[in-house]
Amino acid sequence: MGCELTKLASSNGGSKGNNVPSLDACGPPPTDSRLPLTAKQKYTMVASWKGISRAMETTGIHMFIKLFEEHAELLEMFANFKELKTKEEQATSEELQEHANKVMNTLDEGIRGLDDLDTFFEFIHQVGASHRRLPGFKQEYFWRIEEPFLSAVSNTLGDRYTQNVEGIYKLTIKFIIETLVAGYESSANNNEDVNNANLSTTGSAAGPTTSGDKKTS
Repeated sequence: MGCELTKLASSNGGSKGNNVPSLDACGPPPTDSRLPLTAKQKYTMVASWKGISRAMETTGIHMFIKLFEEHAELLEMFANFKELKTKEEQATSEELQEHANKVMNTLDEGIRGLDDLDTFFEFIHQVGASHRRLPGFKQEYFWRIEEPFLSAVSNTLGDRYTQNVEGIYKLTIKFIIETLVAGYESSANNNEDVNNANLSTTGSAAGPTTSGDKKTS
């Protein structure tokens, strides 16, 4: 699909005079209205993320070290590395490296899916819902990763982490976390609906009750 300016230029038989707009005036195609990024911002985000994707492990480890530095109590949720109390121990832990890679791969798939938001929402909702199975996990824990993520991205990108890029990453990680929370919440609602349905089915199976059956003489 071309933009309306392109169609206008074609219908006028090419460039007649100086009043025909340039094709450059078309600009990038509009993004899905559900995405809090402009087309240009999304392009910048995806292009910048290529630098992160080449350093997924180190970025992920930095992110978790920063997370545990700011929220040491969250270490207790990770049985495999909750005994890692120092940055040095965390930085060299194979268990932490494995988990960091898993989380970064999730973020990678989410960011790469920004061109198809239906798939993006389905995937991130599933990830959010899966945290219902984690003992002791609370919804607000999702937001604890926001600042450590931005710190890790800044560390990896260095001079490429400009003020403009920082703003785009802030919008993107907020969007991802909001979607994780939505998936987490919808999972609770779905479980409640299932429980209510089970109660309704159980009540129906028991049969109707009557208060005061009439006796015939």
